[in-house]
Amino acid sequence: MPILLFLIDTSASMNQRTDLGTSYLDIAKGAVELFLKLRARDPASRGDRYMLVTYDEHPYCIKAGWKENHATFMSELKNLQASGLTTLGQALRSSFDLLNLNRLISGIDNYGQGRNPFFLEPSILITITDGNKLTSTAGVQEELHLPLNSPLPGSELTKEPFRWDQRLFALVLRLPGLASTEPEQLGSVPTDESAITQMCEVTGGRSYCVRTQRMLNQCLESLVQKVQSGVVINFEKTGPDPPPIGEGGLMDSSRPSNSFAAQPWHSCHKLIYVRPNSKTGVPVGHWPIPESFWPDQNLPSLPPRTSHPVVRFSCVDCEPMVIDKLPFDKYELEPSPLTQYILERKSPHTCWQVFVTSSGKYNELGYPFGYLKASTTLTCVNLFVMPYNYPVLLPLLDDLFKVHKLKPNLKWRQAFDSYLKTLPPYYLLPLKKALRMMGAPNLISDNLDCGLSYSVISYLKKLSQQVVLVKTNKQKSFALRSAFPYSLV
Repeated sequence: MPILLFLIDTSASMNQRTDLGTSYLDIAKGAVELFLKLRARDPASRGDRYMLVTYDEHPYCIKAGWKENHATFMSELKNLQASGLTTLGQALRSSFDLLNLNRLISGIDNYGQGRNPFFLEPSILITITDGNKLTSTAGVQEELHLPLNSPLPGSELTKEPFRWDQRLFALVLRLPGLASTEPEQLGSVPTDESAITQMCEVTGGRSYCVRTQRMLNQCLESLVQKVQSGVVINFEKTGPDPPPIGEGGLMDSSRPSNSFAAQPWHSCHKLIYVRPNSKTGVPVGHWPIPESFWPDQNLPSLPPRTSHPVVRFSCVDCEPMVIDKLPFDKYELEPSPLTQYILERKSPHTCWQVFVTSSGKYNELGYPFGYLKASTTLTCVNLFVMPYNYPVLLPLLDDLFKVHKLKPNLKWRQAFDSYLKTLPPYYLLPLKKALRMMGAPNLISDNLDCGLSYSVISYLKKLSQQVVLVKTNKQKSFALRSAFPYSLV
């Protein structure tokens, strides 16, 4: 169920008028309404949740949150007025905190236990602003700063205020006050040069510099296409470039590979699409993306994680490994310089292994947890997520079924035990489930250890209880202030 949060600039400068006499705030309201109409064309929009936040002081900035229905959203949108300061940083922080309110209760972030792409709450934040100087009660600010301290319990567990399934897009209104005599430029809409642009790009979104009504409509059409279920990942190359492809799609080792020159495909910050299951309507998966640390029962607290995992790929061609009945997860990558480079190599029968640094106990790069592979038709690139250190596990399981007929000897058991020692503890439960599905239920003990210390487990439970209290207290406080039609939850 996608969440669409509109963050509307209600600073006094939004009263400025275009050459048609319409205020920027009215244009912003019209843009939201047009977006809703365009989005309604998609049957999937029936599950959308809409939220409305403004640049007012917290908590009055939140006009429609988790509890409000669509009618309240439309009424609050219609009644917006422009009178305050351009407090973009605080408004963004309030928006992200609103989105993150339920995550500790649902356990969606799975802290310390691997990141599950199939546990997600895809959210698109669309801010509509005039891009004027950022202002606060302290004066004019040259740079965008989000408040570091959040009132939300557990916010210190992630370094950034956003999560990997939340992307920010900005419509920066630059419509002239006087009619232009120059012909309108057609083509793609450029990014804006204001402070919001970098923040958008960090989340996996972008800004649009809107100079005409036609451009605004074009941007809204583009934004509707951005409503995708997925998570953002940093893909980074490790090791040398692959040998160049020569004529006929064959490796040409005589040509220099230019390994040391930075290329756009070496580092890509892109979405992987997490498709819902056709039968249930919700995503289904089996394996996590590893944490960038080894869980240790002696760790008194969890190290804070980055919003977007850094997944490193090695350009050594490997054979894609799968065995019968062992589940794997498959995610299509958003088009990028990396996908373009892989597809141009026209090698759909080989793959590049992927790693998360420091995920393993015994080596720095960690062991492979999956691979990148072009589709057989060379139309897209997919990330296959497998059991951790799968190149060791899969031959063992193959032998278990084909050679040992589910009655392993001592040598096999020793090899399997050695493999389990390379496995982060949070992989034991999904591996046990997979083995049960394959018909080998007793290979892993029932006494599973998640690898987290008692103090960490207690802290995470306590945080969940604190978030419930925060929600309850805010509901009570807003009920007392019934004169103000604002609600946080």
